Amino acid sequence: MRCVGVTARGIRLPVLKTGDDLANHVVEAVLKASVNEPFNFHDRDVVAITESIVARCQGNYASINDIAQDVKQKTGGQTVGVIFPILSRNRFAILLKGIAKGVKKIVLMLSYPRDEVGNALINDEEIYEKGINPYSDVLSLEKYREVFGYRVHEFTGVDYVNYYVELIKEMGAEVEVIFANHADAVLKYTDVVIACDIHTRNATKRLLLDKGAKIVLTLADLMNVPINGSGYNPNYGLYGSNKSTEESVKLFPREAQQLVEKVQQMLLEKTGKHIEVMVYGDGAFKDPQGKIWELADPVVSPFFTKGLLGTPNELKLKYLADNAYQNLSGDKLAAAIRDEIKTKEKDLVGKMASEGTTPRQITDLLGSLCDLTSGSGDKGTPVVLIQGYFDTYADE
Repeated sequence: MRCVGVTARGIRLPVLKTGDDLANHVVEAVLKASVNEPFNFHDRDVVAITESIVARCQGNYASINDIAQDVKQKTGGQTVGVIFPILSRNRFAILLKGIAKGVKKIVLMLSYPRDEVGNALINDEEIYEKGINPYSDVLSLEKYREVFGYRVHEFTGVDYVNYYVELIKEMGAEVEVIFANHADAVLKYTDVVIACDIHTRNATKRLLLDKGAKIVLTLADLMNVPINGSGYNPNYGLYGSNKSTEESVKLFPREAQQLVEKVQQMLLEKTGKHIEVMVYGDGAFKDPQGKIWELADPVVSPFFTKGLLGTPNELKLKYLADNAYQNLSGDKLAAAIRDEIKTKEKDLVGKMASEGTTPRQITDLLGSLCDLTSGSGDKGTPVVLIQGYFDTYADE
């Protein structure tokens, strides 16, 4: 009987720059790792490449001047509502500088007590202690300070309200701050709006247009075409971007389907195995301490080979052991469960024996594993090799 199931290995690469041949570097690094450890390759192994190194090799960057020009052209450059941004120096601060540089005034509307991905302005309990109704109350900056005072983020030590205000002023724009959780609250101040929420952006845009807004953009509508030869992303615009320098951002990668298919073909030629390949960004999980939901990218995996389509089709082993085979034990129990797995239906949706298994896209599950494996700091492993993910207890 096999003793090891799923394994995930972080694979080190050199520090790559714009124009480097990423496919060759990935294949060489994975093959070198197999010699150093050593390990063998199998059909349906998965090689995952972080979106950051893909975008870097593509040179997919934009400056705050590029963003400012795009914003000014698309909004008219006067008073613009910027609503529901996340609280992040890495993810949003540089975008805000670019937006502010392209307009005369920003009405900055922040959700409270937390942003979309869970960063807290204030503690949830305090809202009710202070008699505030977050579902209906719209707070001015003055009212917010009067009730809640000055607060810093639990992990970063930053007062994001003051930080964003100062960034806007630094770019030469006026700023007015309000706090609200319903999008149409901004329409009292302006009918030109940039909706910065990530996963609810389309609903927000439609609501504002239905309520009479003149122009509504999401971050996907900005930098979705090149400006002065800049990078761009036709599908996600500024979503998925990260700070590169104090004056520029690295955008989410584009047109990388060819990359994953090329890596797959090269690995097939080198190993004789059909290996799946994907590009991954943020995983999709929540931190229980800070209540922060990790997924600030628009999707976990923007590009992947076709073998990664779909959701898992798995049986819950403990359900089988406690119910159908509760009278068996030892080798007889193991054999019965293996037979059950070998003869399981192709679609277990709605079946009691699959209850409790994770009904998520395979790429989301793999991407979360990869994000936790590679981290976002100094590990230097922008490629992750996953083996045994598609194996079951019945595979010996």
